[in-house]
Amino acid sequence: DDVKEPPPTQTMVLTERQRSDLHAGIYEYLLSRGSDYAVAAEAFAAASGVATEDTKDDDKNNNIENGDDKKKTRRSIGGGPILEKKWTAVPRLQRRVLELERQVATNARLHAHRTGGAADGDGSTNNTMMPGRERRMLPRPPAMHTLQSHSAVVTSVTLHPVYTMAASASEDGKIILWDHESGEYLRTLRGHTNVVTSVDFSLGQGKFLASSSTDLSIKIWDVKEFTCVRTLRGHDHTISCVKFVPPPIGALFLEKQQQKTNTNEATGGGIEPSEAGSKFIVTASRDATVKFWDLETGFCDHTISDHSDWVRCIAVRGAKSTIGGSKGKEQEEQASSSSLALVATSGNDRTIYVYDANDKRTKVCELRGHDHVVEALSFLCSSRLPQKGSAAPSKSSAAASANSTWDYLASGSRDRTVRLWTVANGGSCLMTFRAHENWVRGVLVHPSGNHIISCGDDRSIRVYDIKSNRCMRTMEDAHPHFVTSLSMHPTLPIMVSGGVDHTVKCWQLD
Repeated sequence: DDVKEPPPTQTMVLTERQRSDLHAGIYEYLLSRGSDYAVAAEAFAAASGVATEDTKDDDKNNNIENGDDKKKTRRSIGGGPILEKKWTAVPRLQRRVLELERQVATNARLHAHRTGGAADGDGSTNNTMMPGRERRMLPRPPAMHTLQSHSAVVTSVTLHPVYTMAASASEDGKIILWDHESGEYLRTLRGHTNVVTSVDFSLGQGKFLASSSTDLSIKIWDVKEFTCVRTLRGHDHTISCVKFVPPPIGALFLEKQQQKTNTNEATGGGIEPSEAGSKFIVTASRDATVKFWDLETGFCDHTISDHSDWVRCIAVRGAKSTIGGSKGKEQEEQASSSSLALVATSGNDRTIYVYDANDKRTKVCELRGHDHVVEALSFLCSSRLPQKGSAAPSKSSAAASANSTWDYLASGSRDRTVRLWTVANGGSCLMTFRAHENWVRGVLVHPSGNHIISCGDDRSIRVYDIKSNRCMRTMEDAHPHFVTSLSMHPTLPIMVSGGVDHTVKCWQLD
């Protein structure tokens, strides 16, 4: 008869220590099974060289005789059931691996905007976005972070254009800087002696922060050094709001900004427009005036006195140039309105005035329709620096649609309504949303131009769909008290809100 050769042994990649632990674990397991496995345990110990109780004593005596009581010729049994520990560790590690894979897939979906691609369910990103898979970037509960450090009502919130930084103003007289991604406190800016009513980061790189207060002062802060670099005074009553004014198309200091960044040129005495991304700031006050301030000199450059009562809110919009393509008369009118940097103001007199932000600051249009105080205004949420657009002949309808959303202006009022206006062709009201059950305190036009987001004294944040003219999402009890302000980043999936409950909440966008 032919003698069958034993099957070849499979090579195992184990270190000497791992192999010794495995043998010890098998030996311990056989011993734990009782007398039925005792013979097998002794045979395995003899074949594998596992140290038994007898061999351990012999090894110890031999080592002592040789003058080395620390050296052992065989690895002894560990202090516990090695095999059981290893065996139970495997499923535990498998569960941990699955949990980490789910976290990777979730993070890939949440941060797909950083690579410009859509995230697939397996955690990979697909740069060719399939129809219907584009993220809507709308806020969803629960809040990602609840930031607590203020001791009074949060009156205003704003987001840094570049860094993951948020700023909040409060009735406690403090301005607090936060990291909205990690939810960590960064710094407190102190200098105002009364309620801080509004904060706004400068354009471009966000090197400065402007703040207004009921102490009748406007302060400009260096965000990097956390110091106040200029204080402006001139209003006769409470200053309600402050914004950096977008520059006109082709502003020379915007080109200088890039040169200054490359050469690291030192700054002189004043705030240079090339660093702030703007030459002016605009403020609104209870003295019924709107003032434009020159950042270089610190003086008031222009005062508008069209309002008859308290001016509470300001919205600003950058200019947008249209390049190429033949236009009809209607498209030319839309292009001309889009090519202007605009400032909109409103307040207790219920009238919204829209001005050309540059040159002579002429009035563009007046918008009337609210029945109560207007608390908030917002243009399309986007970068306020001049934008470049296109109007190719084959895509004239798409260009007209883009210009129409660029001309959107939303307003929120104590009459519990949110209104959407267009500032083109003299201005008109496009639609009215009546979903809030109390005063509307904050409003935003979504960067896509498809949605409006509002907050109010009914403690809710609501999302409206412009195309269907309806409220499509309601976040009830977004804050346990009145929600006073909103701010959304034009590119990152983050929105922050402030409330009477002294907190700032960060909302992830789905």
